Amino acid sequence: MNASQAERLCAAIEEEILSFKLKPGDRLDEARLAERYGTSRTPVREALRQLSSAGLIVLRPHRGAVVAKLGMRELVELLEVTAELEGACGRLAAKAGLKSDFDTIDRALALCRENAAKNDIRGYQLANEAFHDAVSRASCNSYLVKLTESVRKRTATYHRLDLERPHRLRSSVEEHARIACAIRDGLPDEADRLLRSHILNIGAELARLISMVSAVEAHNGAAGEALYAEPLPPLQSLLVK
Repeated sequence: MNASQAERLCAAIEEEILSFKLKPGDRLDEARLAERYGTSRTPVREALRQLSSAGLIVLRPHRGAVVAKLGMRELVELLEVTAELEGACGRLAAKAGLKSDFDTIDRALALCRENAAKNDIRGYQLANEAFHDAVSRASCNSYLVKLTESVRKRTATYHRLDLERPHRLRSSVEEHARIACAIRDGLPDEADRLLRSHILNIGAELARLISMVSAVEAHNGAAGEALYAEPLPPLQSLLVK
């Protein structure tokens, strides 16, 4: 098997998951994927194994693969972990104080502003990822970068729900601007606090939105197939004081 072929397939399928073209609960049929990408089933199987290891899909014995669903409690816990990791990235970035990293963060922030002005949700989603990537890499800690990116991917598809809220793009840009300023001014505690606040505010709103989706699905008799079938957990730990 060509390992690079499996890696390319993995990257292509991952992009479809993270861009919400493939949604939580969607089936991933090996034969159809092989036909679609013009390859044998062996690299498809390896790509699915890699995606399963990353937590983006679930391999079910004798039933095939599906895009992973996050239960409410799991989503809340992942967002709590993400907030701590992102905060640590901001803290270390402010301490490192590398001008080249500041410039990369500022360019990503400019893209966020540009897409927010156009109300381009998909464009903003990409710019938002670039901003957070720039902050994490500015930490100059390769282990923290890898861990943060891995956890962030698990919740990436759910962030789109948050971005679709009225006025959310504008408020997100404002939060990003304050984060960038704290990092550039060398304020590690402030950068940490602002990043944790940014992620936890997203988490609280996502939990509310997902709870509403679950209620609608249950009302329509689709509870067995609901993407978010768990009850809403206590959110005190997510609410920013």
